Amino acid sequence: MPKYLVDPETDIVERQYAVIYTPRKQRERFPENCVEVFPTQEEALQHADPAQNRHPAYVYGPCRSSEGFRLFYLVEWL
Repeated sequence: MPKYLVDPETDIVERQYAVIYTPRKQRERFPENCVEVFPTQEEALQHADPAQNRHPAYVYGPCRSSEGFRLFYLVEWL
């Protein structure tokens, strides 16, 4: 069960392929400035570089947090 709300009536927030810059993969949400979105899974995999802490992922977002930040939520690591 997802830990975020999904509104099936709108496409304002959507699931996307991305590369996330993070030294630890234990987090479940990431700020917008750490996420680079790609149109396809193949492109995200090509731009990933684990040696540089750039990991491919399937994410949900961007969502506005209660503090006003735009966040992406991890769906799964690729």
